[in-house]
Amino acid sequence: MMNTQIIDPLQGDFPEVIEEFLEHGVMKCIAFNRRGTLLAAGCSNGSCIIWDFETRGIAKELLDKECNAAITSVCWSKYGHRILVSAADRTLILWDVATGEKVAKTTLEKAPLHARLHPGSSMPSLCLACPVYSAPLIVDLNSGSTNALPASVSDGGDGLSVPSRNKVSDDSAPQTPACFNKHGDLVYLGNSKGEILIIDHEQVQVRAVVPVAGGAVIKNILFSRNGQYLLTNSSDRIIRVYENMLPTKEGLKALDKMGETLNDLGGVEKLKVVGSKSLVLFREFQDSVTRIHWKAPGFSGDGEWVIGGSASKGEHKIYIWDRAGHLVKFLEGPKEALIDLAWHPVHPIVVSVSLTGLIYIWAKDYTENWSAFAPDFKELEENEEYVEREDEFDIMPETEKVKESEVNQNEDVDIITVEHDSTFSDSDMSQEELCFLPAMPCPDAPEQQDKSIGNSLKLVESNHSASPLSADAAQNGQANHESSPVEGIDNSTAEDTSGGRFKRKRRPSEKVLELQAEMVKKPVKKAKPSAKPLKPKDKSVHDEDNGVSVDEVSDDYYR
Repeated sequence: MMNTQIIDPLQGDFPEVIEEFLEHGVMKCIAFNRRGTLLAAGCSNGSCIIWDFETRGIAKELLDKECNAAITSVCWSKYGHRILVSAADRTLILWDVATGEKVAKTTLEKAPLHARLHPGSSMPSLCLACPVYSAPLIVDLNSGSTNALPASVSDGGDGLSVPSRNKVSDDSAPQTPACFNKHGDLVYLGNSKGEILIIDHEQVQVRAVVPVAGGAVIKNILFSRNGQYLLTNSSDRIIRVYENMLPTKEGLKALDKMGETLNDLGGVEKLKVVGSKSLVLFREFQDSVTRIHWKAPGFSGDGEWVIGGSASKGEHKIYIWDRAGHLVKFLEGPKEALIDLAWHPVHPIVVSVSLTGLIYIWAKDYTENWSAFAPDFKELEENEEYVEREDEFDIMPETEKVKESEVNQNEDVDIITVEHDSTFSDSDMSQEELCFLPAMPCPDAPEQQDKSIGNSLKLVESNHSASPLSADAAQNGQANHESSPVEGIDNSTAEDTSGGRFKRKRRPSEKVLELQAEMVKKPVKKAKPSAKPLKPKDKSVHDEDNGVSVDEVSDDYYR
């Protein structure tokens, strides 16, 4: 990645302009893999397109013939070997990315708007699904079994609510959003009462509650890549960022220790105290002037920036804030509604999806600053005439000896040890990660294939018509007297293919076209064959066309 501090220290590390766009059908949702080398896009026809983000080409297309409904969400596994796709026809499909085969398929009672794979496994079989107007579900993709999570806490103090098909009471919240934490031992759920529930999904039990200021309906909830910050988007048009006080690993054990110290409390009060120690409000983001609703909020790859798209119809606006709460960039795209956003895991690149199904790639507009590379480099506003010094190009004797290198040439170089990458701090080097897919040749469309076959047949026909004698005439020794003079003119422009070469016919001239028109109006009468063929005077005949001398002609020719 380019070093932005060398280019210009005053430039921010965020996108600025639309670099290009991707087009394939009508795309609805997007998701990057862990390294940002592949981009998955769900389409309205039920297919999942995987783009090679380095070349901007299609690497693979995943399509189930039985699924024709629109894709609502796509999710990569931790190491990129699996993709989970949720569709509007109530299906969840787990794909093998390398082979393009369907690993598992499950049908839910209601259509899932979002589905996320368990992040703690390289080959996950558990996923978190958020159906429409229903409580989130933990789904086992292998067996198809489902467990509903509690969408609210009961007043009894046991931390459980009735999870069986818990409907959302507020019509403005078509779903109850939920997400896994970094390692997947806890589920964070945002309900319509303006509460964040921390749930042990294995025991199906609420372990902590965090009330949101104002009690507004929570529409989105997600974690940053490093697991240190939690973001919520509420119906009061405010994006809130919370700092996660629990450890990224073994967060459930930390909750158990907190609960043991609060045994004197019970019920909802205990859950709220644990929640206040688990999540702390860090910052609020909003547009205080227009008070717009937000669509598809999220973090940058390193968690330094917060992003949100405008949910207004006919607007493709993207807001970028720093974690201090300052608006640092406002991006405005075409007059198309924005439906999904994704920030590249490594580079300062944002990918947005419009209502028309196009994917726009927003990148940074780099300004070259050559003086940062060479301190003695002088930048010119306009051309100036350079006057060289008298001794500038004279050969001068060496005045200083070159300093000897301090590098030990006999020292062994370590090429095995991999340095720690802060961007992927939890990467397991023993696990082979899928970053790229082999390029597959795309066959031509059937119409193009038929057209190419027809052109080849025409070439073959013209090849045969170019010879002075047809196959039958060559076999019987008779010339084709029935051919019109126009055909003779056309055939004269083509070369014989006996030498292995073929030239395309020239375009007929105006005289030839006029002659063709006259022949159509007034066809040429066929010459009647003579009863007694004429015999040549000499038995030695010279064939000028083929350049061959025939001394004797067979008597069968005259019979």
